[in-house]
Amino acid sequence: MPRRNPFDDIDRLFDRLNRQFEDAAEMIESEGGDALATGFAADVEDTGDEFVVTVDLPGFEKEDVDVRVQDRSLSITAERTAETETDGDDESTYVRRERHGQSVSRRLTLPEPIDTDAVSATMKNGVLTVTLGKEDESGGYHIEVE
Repeated sequence: MPRRNPFDDIDRLFDRLNRQFEDAAEMIESEGGDALATGFAADVEDTGDEFVVTVDLPGFEKEDVDVRVQDRSLSITAERTAETETDGDDESTYVRRERHGQSVSRRLTLPEPIDTDAVSATMKNGVLTVTLGKEDESGGYHIEVE
């Protein structure tokens, strides 16, 4: 009787674990779980003619936020840095200086195509609101051939 290779069982185990991790990552992404990794959640409202996306970005200013639309994808990125200085003047070496930065981003796939000419974004009191008009669903315009 030939001997079994014990490493075959380990290879099968690793293959099964890889598939399970890939399946779990796809499930989390499809359910919007990437909000947990990036630090902010988004509300997406379908009002009929447009989508309204609302995002809380406390501490960020409108200059810190980058909003982009491509096809059915909305990308929001916010980055900021803050500095705190104590003791010392401009001509001496630092006694203490603390800096930190924060960066968050999120990409949302919308259920329908977007009319890029009908997009607007406003930011007030740390709340970003993006309004995205839906693309004409008629499939285009009919042109008579003469």
